[in-house]
Amino acid sequence: QVQLVESGGGLVQAGGSLRLSCAASGSIFSINAMGWYRQAPGKQRELVAAFISGGSTNYADSVKGRFTISRDNAKNTVYLQMNSLKPEDTAVYYCHVHQLVGFGGESVYWGQGTQVTVSS
Repeated sequence: QVQLVESGGGLVQAGGSLRLSCAASGSIFSINAMGWYRQAPGKQRELVAAFISGGSTNYADSVKGRFTISRDNAKNTVYLQMNSLKPEDTAVYYCHVHQLVGFGGESVYWGQGTQVTVSS
């Protein structure tokens, strides 16, 4: 089992910045991907940014140039620095881990979510 604890959400004005943190604990091995998704009211959950296998990163087009994902391997923590925030960035942000298990198996874990609200 992997436990994910998120922090850093809040209310910010448009153009402002926030940094989200996600600390992972438990059976942290064979992590194939770790990053952030978000879900706005009435919309599907979507990928925001993630580290994927091999250490490369993947960003949603809507956040490229504004958001940066980083990590501290010693702390098993992933960060999401969000700059130039827009009202359309308002959503619940979820930390996500995709883990390879056994032979061909996989597990997916989600954090509890943290609300980000951007006022215009």
